[in-house]
Amino acid sequence: MGIFRRPREASAATPASISDFWEWWERRRPDIEASINAPEAGAGPAAEGEHHADGLPAPIVEELTHRVHRIHPALQWEIGGGDGDGAVLTLTGGGDPELRGLTERWVRAAPSGDAAHGWRFHPARQPDPEMLEHKLVLGDHEFDLDYVKLGMRADTARARVHISAYHPDFLFVSEEQQLQVARHVLDWSMGEDDVARWIGEVTIATEAPVDALPPAMLRAVVEQIAEPFEEPTWLTGEGRTPRGHPARLGARFPLHRQDYPLCDLHVAISVPYRHSNPDRLPVDPSSSALRTFEKKLAALGDRAVLAVRETGDGLRVFHLYADPDSGVIAELDQLAASWGEGKAKVASTSDPGWRALAPYQP
Repeated sequence: MGIFRRPREASAATPASISDFWEWWERRRPDIEASINAPEAGAGPAAEGEHHADGLPAPIVEELTHRVHRIHPALQWEIGGGDGDGAVLTLTGGGDPELRGLTERWVRAAPSGDAAHGWRFHPARQPDPEMLEHKLVLGDHEFDLDYVKLGMRADTARARVHISAYHPDFLFVSEEQQLQVARHVLDWSMGEDDVARWIGEVTIATEAPVDALPPAMLRAVVEQIAEPFEEPTWLTGEGRTPRGHPARLGARFPLHRQDYPLCDLHVAISVPYRHSNPDRLPVDPSSSALRTFEKKLAALGDRAVLAVRETGDGLRVFHLYADPDSGVIAELDQLAASWGEGKAKVASTSDPGWRALAPYQP
């Protein structure tokens, strides 16, 4: 059992580059609208790392890219819509969990209501099944997406669907282009966040997989996998502490980064208990007090989510992910200070990719 001992880290405010972006956007929005509404303007499917920028003058493309990259150099932007439903600006980290908090903070700082002037803003690519009816151009190759087939393998233990993507033209293009096609098809079928939640391994097939299905069927397959997990449960396990005593582990499953996009801070609360059995595991009244403590953690809502609990050698460690800008850390400090069976400690560190959870996932 690995008990986390991490240094305390101060909360980081939303980057100033986000507010700078929206100040710039308000100044340049009329020019962007004029460009995308020009008769010759139009946007087609863009390759990974490229932009939906057809019709935008090069200086505006460069400015917009510069402003986005000031937030983070790995972020991408896309502009779409404009056919009566209002134009859409999407900021995406390409499915990278490290970047999901940044795009969420960006969208929450966006203008709304009348101030949005009809624009919609998204922090991740949205599902767009109609795009699957078009052709996707990558470099000098055009892919007819009608020929895409997906092999789908359900992994109920991990609540994932593993994908084998096929297109007859995969024989003639690079591995990078093959993966770009697969990524676009998955994002347009499911949306970027649901791909991250429910899609597991993605491999490339140069021959049509047995029982392959069109991308339009992916949503139905994923819904079958996801249905038993509408309410998260707790997986339990046993092990040994560094001292060789029995240890108990509980991990919330499934737990998706996309459901708590602002929770970038890993928090470990170490709570000692006085009353234990010969194996140094808690018994009443300590076990009852620990349950009460956990209920208070569970009541924090979206500001912090309890992910893992480790118990052994007279200590229970609660692992949470918290929104560093919500004020919840101060509440956790107070809660720890109220513990009556010894000195509880709170330690936190930035972990926007939720890397600390990797050892506990099935």
